Amino acid sequence: MLVVDSHCHLDFEGLSDHLPEILARAEQAGVGLMVSISSRVRKFDKLLRIAEENPNVFCTIGTHPHNAHEEMDVTVAELVEMARHPKVVGIGEVGLDYHYDFSPRAAQEQGFRLHIAAARETGLPLVIHSREAEADTIRILEDEMGKGAFTPLLHCFTSKSELAQAAVAMGGYVSFSGILTYRTAEDLRATAAEVPMDRLLVETDSPYLAPVPYRGKSNEPAFVVKTLETLAKVKGVTAEDMAQVTSDNFFRLFSKTPRPARFAPAA
Repeated sequence: MLVVDSHCHLDFEGLSDHLPEILARAEQAGVGLMVSISSRVRKFDKLLRIAEENPNVFCTIGTHPHNAHEEMDVTVAELVEMARHPKVVGIGEVGLDYHYDFSPRAAQEQGFRLHIAAARETGLPLVIHSREAEADTIRILEDEMGKGAFTPLLHCFTSKSELAQAAVAMGGYVSFSGILTYRTAEDLRATAAEVPMDRLLVETDSPYLAPVPYRGKSNEPAFVVKTLETLAKVKGVTAEDMAQVTSDNFFRLFSKTPRPARFAPAA
């Protein structure tokens, strides 16, 4: 059984300083590919170096909404140019976070729309962070979709089901993290049950949000298997079948990512 961790942060403290051991544990657990997600365009060099040095690691380019006000000078042209690198397979993470409001909401929206334009121009998937901002996320996505198609991916999904339904209706995907395994996440599991099988992904968002039974520990890509197992139970399939489904979905969405021979598509 091979699994893809579609969203981790290997350049973050706690992972980057133990990378060889973390990647070895991922391989041992059957996690054969990882996408390490950009949170700051101006600190992209470290992330890109990790991706270049490790064949099973790819990355994205983008500015997290927490940092939107710090990178207002980033341009669409700059994102498009950086995305030409063969290891860059997506745009983001970007979006709206109204829980912390670390960045002014106007700056978050400006950054969101700018990254959408880059995703539209490159054809790469847009990795979206949305927390307590469902209505504005839907509003912006629908408005921007009217200007030209792009493919949204709602990462670490914890929002109301209406947002998942809206993204799927736009041709988007929904990714679930270790939160899906938490005892109190009944509503989230109910939402996951409603998402079509061909739109599901799994992730760790490591080093955050370790799944049960690792909750409270630093998260890492190897742990994505526990989220996958829970998602399989929610959908009433085997873990092996869910690994195949989520891998097929990943390579369809992140189509720039070369598909290793060992990740054979479903017959």
